[in-house]
Amino acid sequence: MPITAQVSVYPLRQPHFSPAIERTLEVLRSHELAVDPGTMSTLVSGEDDAVFAALKEVFQEVAQQGEVVMVVTLSNACPLR
Repeated sequence: MPITAQVSVYPLRQPHFSPAIERTLEVLRSHELAVDPGTMSTLVSGEDDAVFAALKEVFQEVAQQGEVVMVVTLSNACPLR
């Protein structure tokens, strides 16, 4: 089933935010999903299994860099353009 996720990653107590955000985008793109980065969140669209696998990998990867909060909103009614 195609779904869209709105994802925000917030690195905590880290000197630089960019590495976690850049890694997030790399992981999402590696799953061959439609990725639309924004200033506060990223929209990701694809088949549900691929989206969920990518979200899991994103969290695992950025959590290895330090403390992080990841906020995800999922929808099967909001296609990515």
